[in-house]
Amino acid sequence: VKQIMDLLEKHKLSDAALLLIALEKSVSSKSEEGLNTRQQDIESISEILKNKVFSILKDSVLLARTNPELLQQAVEVLKEQEKEDQNCLSDNSPDQNVQFRPRKWKELWMATVKESVETRMKDTSHTPRTENLSSVGQNLLRMGKTMKEDLTVVAKCIRHLYPPEFNVFGTYAELYHHHFASEAKKAAESQLEDKDVYLLLSWVHNIYPKDMRKDPVLAEELEKVKLGSLLPSSLSKELERKYLESEEATIKNSLNKCLEKEIERWKEDKEPEKLNGHFQSELLAIFVIQSIYNGQKRAKEVSTALGEELSHRLSRELAALLRSYKDAFEDFKEKGKKQVHYRPILIANINNCGNFRDYVEKNMAENDDNKDRILSTLGDIETSGCDVLLQQLFVQLKPIYKKFTENKWDCSNKIMDEIIKTTSKHISELQTLKNPFYNATIEKIHVRLVRDYIVRLLKKKVGLKSAAQQQNLAQSISKNAAELEAFCTKNGSQATWLNSALPKLAEIIRLQDIGAIKIEVATLATAYPDI
Repeated sequence: VKQIMDLLEKHKLSDAALLLIALEKSVSSKSEEGLNTRQQDIESISEILKNKVFSILKDSVLLARTNPELLQQAVEVLKEQEKEDQNCLSDNSPDQNVQFRPRKWKELWMATVKESVETRMKDTSHTPRTENLSSVGQNLLRMGKTMKEDLTVVAKCIRHLYPPEFNVFGTYAELYHHHFASEAKKAAESQLEDKDVYLLLSWVHNIYPKDMRKDPVLAEELEKVKLGSLLPSSLSKELERKYLESEEATIKNSLNKCLEKEIERWKEDKEPEKLNGHFQSELLAIFVIQSIYNGQKRAKEVSTALGEELSHRLSRELAALLRSYKDAFEDFKEKGKKQVHYRPILIANINNCGNFRDYVEKNMAENDDNKDRILSTLGDIETSGCDVLLQQLFVQLKPIYKKFTENKWDCSNKIMDEIIKTTSKHISELQTLKNPFYNATIEKIHVRLVRDYIVRLLKKKVGLKSAAQQQNLAQSISKNAAELEAFCTKNGSQATWLNSALPKLAEIIRLQDIGAIKIEVATLATAYPDI
């Protein structure tokens, strides 16, 4: 007994354990005389050995790096004790130390590992505090860091000390996971702040399964253990619902405030800034698009499914916001006419629609039912704004066009010069529109100039008493047509389909044959039904 105690004092645990086992066997084979005293000594020494061994095993993760030899001794003693228990259970011959067995150290080891895991997962002394994290975030970070680092030590330094039947890595992994999952569940069932809901979802869907469990050192072993998710599916879905509702409401509120500020800027009657010669009012589009993008990005970082669901919700909010934008724009159109910078503000808003349109066409899925609604709303704003910009021009052109019939098409070249001069003044302002709005507006002007010319031709019956008069009118029309075409093309019109309308009319006027005239008129009507 004294020799065993000396070995224990010198931390020679393996030698002490082997002597103790030999002593147990020798006592088991002796007579009853003095047996009780010897048994008490053995039990006393065994208890001392057990306390020393399990005190070491409880600190396995620390000792694996600081004193691996001592840890190995403790594991060897545990293995010998388990071996003696198995021998006792498989062989009941009289010389076996059955009165001392089984000691069930393996069960004690399981309890010790569990206690060690819980102690380490609760220990806050070695984790530096991160200022921007709440207590929930700190707790998740600490547990995740501890679990990953400790399991790495188990995989590299502890697992190989034990025989396979101990399933050392699996045991540790399951205990760490159980503690982590239990704490995560408590957090999920509490009243979490929005940022903590997001953080917990990030751990459940992203950090825990991807960063930790796909770690190069741990991945293969963790795959064998099949730990499952940090949260039950029902609880995870409830958190996702809370997150989606909160994020949607937050972004919606932010977008509405931004629109309110944009409307206030219109009322300030300041000329919008120019970028590359175009009036811009991009703060609204930039803020809205950035807010939606950031929300989608954050959600996708949690999971693809969450990102897709939030994207659909935000496309619905964008559609609603743009309807409000359209209503506000229509209101400004009517009430802001007396403002000095009324027209530049209209142009800036039309240009702004282009930013939204580009984003929607590039980023929204074709099967998103909000896409068509958004594009339709933008089209309404663009068309409405451009129509207002052209109203003044068309009003000014009307009396000029009347001069054609009032003068019976005399001086038509002079009248056409006046039309072109008047239109040019307006086009200089329209050049502050971005494409495709500028080109579309120029095309509208081109259509209107040709249509109004034809209307004047057909408005009153022109008395042409001779073939010479017909030829003169036809020649005037051809010249006017060439001037119109040159002017509109120079200013960016791509409506080449209009270029042949007036020359065809000139050809009809030149014709003397009634049958041929009818055919040409029918052809012209078919080619230009809108004119």
